[in-house]
Amino acid sequence: MTKKRRSQAWYGKSDRDGFIHRSWMKNQGFPDHAFDGRPIIGICNTWSELTPCNSGLRELAEGVKRGVWEAGGFPVEFPVMSLGETQMKPTAMLFRNLLAMDVEESIRAYGIDGVVLLGGCDKTTPGQLMGAASVDLPTIVVSSGPMLNGKFKGKDIGSGTDVWKFSEAVRAGEMTLKDFMNAEAGMSRSKGVCMTMGTASTMASVVEAMGMSLPTNAALPAVDARRMALAHLTGKRIVEMVEEDLKLSDVINRASLENAILANAAVGGSTNAVVHLLAVAGRVGIDLTLEDFELGSEIPLLVNCMPSGKYLMEDFCYAGGMPVVLSELKDKLRPANTVMGGDISAYAEGAECYNTNVIRAMDNPLKPAAGLRVLKGNLAPNGAIIKPSAATDALLEHEAEAYVFESIEDMKANIDRDDLPVTPDTILVLKGCGPKGYPGMPEVGNMPIPAKLVKEGVRDMVRISDARMSGTAFGTVVLHVSPEANAGGNLALVATGDRIRLSVKEGALDVLVSDAVLAERRANWTADAPHYTRGYAKLYIDTVMQADKGADLDFLVGKDTRPVTRESH
Repeated sequence: MTKKRRSQAWYGKSDRDGFIHRSWMKNQGFPDHAFDGRPIIGICNTWSELTPCNSGLRELAEGVKRGVWEAGGFPVEFPVMSLGETQMKPTAMLFRNLLAMDVEESIRAYGIDGVVLLGGCDKTTPGQLMGAASVDLPTIVVSSGPMLNGKFKGKDIGSGTDVWKFSEAVRAGEMTLKDFMNAEAGMSRSKGVCMTMGTASTMASVVEAMGMSLPTNAALPAVDARRMALAHLTGKRIVEMVEEDLKLSDVINRASLENAILANAAVGGSTNAVVHLLAVAGRVGIDLTLEDFELGSEIPLLVNCMPSGKYLMEDFCYAGGMPVVLSELKDKLRPANTVMGGDISAYAEGAECYNTNVIRAMDNPLKPAAGLRVLKGNLAPNGAIIKPSAATDALLEHEAEAYVFESIEDMKANIDRDDLPVTPDTILVLKGCGPKGYPGMPEVGNMPIPAKLVKEGVRDMVRISDARMSGTAFGTVVLHVSPEANAGGNLALVATGDRIRLSVKEGALDVLVSDAVLAERRANWTADAPHYTRGYAKLYIDTVMQADKGADLDFLVGKDTRPVTRESH
């Protein structure tokens, strides 16, 4: 017996409620047979002109609709909050959980049987996955895709990664302001997300590795006709998933999350994947921990893309994309279901690498061990992370005195002082930039190198904070220190002149101060007053969990799959 579709509770009745639901939809020109019981597919779209990365999603939605109609479904597009990483203040991360709430409640409230998530920019993909996971319908992802390679003076340049380099070059007097502005004009040449292996492309890559999208979703450029074809095929597939009752929880489980961790290491993915995967796991009901990310610590770096390498996402696509990476990882991957209905190993079948400089083999990697490392110690009792593949090897084992910035304003006001008492060995510490403190845990962890040192040629130092950093950034940067300073973590107690020891080999991060001194400082410590006292931001500050828990809101963890029974009329 065919399972009664969820949408029939809205559109399958012959009473007043059914009349209202159907009649109002018919004002858009839908005929009677659109409501004959066929699967109704929601297209959850984060398109926005204020989110340039997602500005191509209107066109992709049309591709999805073509596939849904072809497969005998009824597509309905709906908007949700869009998070423009480069445009929003104080940080898009503050609103990731709000997007998740928007997605969850939209999916639950409307009469749809399955959903296609159209996202791209950094926080949209995890926010959509979190919201969809809490309702647990058949779900599939189409990413917006990366921009074409940036161009400047005849060379490829990458969004984010080269911005940081150019900015430091201007500060050092090595690049003119005119050249800097010319580079700006050539950086973003098409619609799409950052063409480096930043957070957006990282999340698209791990989504593919989890089996939550069709193969090749991660790397096809936004303006490539094959991405529109992929959208069409995705629309066709989501109808089949509804007929098979293949839900999100049938795809995202511990095995697929572990595959995401392995893939993130192999592609040199963003540190932001940690906080996002932890949050998604919490919605699905998987007890993923920070320690689980050590699964990727010995995985070699296979993808030679900025910021860990030299090429860009367009090159990654032409070299074969994620299917090639999954093929190289085949002996490491866990058996796991996918939106295609089979094992993730099928995504690698027939994969062929067309450029071994861009995608390396397991026996010839760019770096032998590329995964993120988890650090613990008295400075981060609940953990912190570092991305060795983007760091300076010589700084991964380091002990030195700290120079402390008490806030982002303190850092910005003083980082360029000629008399700043720092040397290349100094460890820079930034407080007050965690989930509660900023609020929203911004991408400021890769602090600028002090101007006086930039002029001496210094391009990297050990930097420690409770913040995040852009997936396009690089450097020996310790991030996500938990508990954060504003939650009373020991980071709040560090003072300029304290010695700090970092050992990536041992997974250790300690401030070399006695417990007695820390206790004395704690007795005199008070948290900074919150920056926001109303609206969603207050709700966020009051209920957000720490980075090691995914920085979700505590009352949103888990899911509610109960049917909606109360009518609005």
